[in-house]
Amino acid sequence: MYFFELVCIFLLILFSEVHATAHRNYGIKVNLEEEALEEINKELLDDPDYAEVEDLADHLETFKKMFLEFEKDAEGNIDLVGLSHMLEKVGQPKTHLEMKKMIREIDTTNKGTICYRDFIAMMLGPKSSELKLILLSGEKS
Repeated sequence: MYFFELVCIFLLILFSEVHATAHRNYGIKVNLEEEALEEINKELLDDPDYAEVEDLADHLETFKKMFLEFEKDAEGNIDLVGLSHMLEKVGQPKTHLEMKKMIREIDTTNKGTICYRDFIAMMLGPKSSELKLILLSGEKS
């Protein structure tokens, strides 16, 4: 019985350490991702393509927060899984084929994902993609 208790205590300590490390690493990843998006936002503030956008800094901050809510792939892009979770969160679940079409409408890199620059171009651009309409309607409610 004594051996079993020691093993249980050891496993509890080990799990606590692994759990704490995972939370620290996740925090580091989120901070690095947020810093990278902030750098892109700084570039976009000087981009002549967006010079006419009113309250550009406010829009970029809002869209950065929105983009950070999506789950991303290893490269920091929104993939099908992340898009699926976000659409379910805003009450607009879609089929696999519908989501692939949404990504194709936006993806300029042809990787089958949505990078931050494509996301910003979609949100601030004149074209109304289905994803843009869903996210903007969810933002107002």
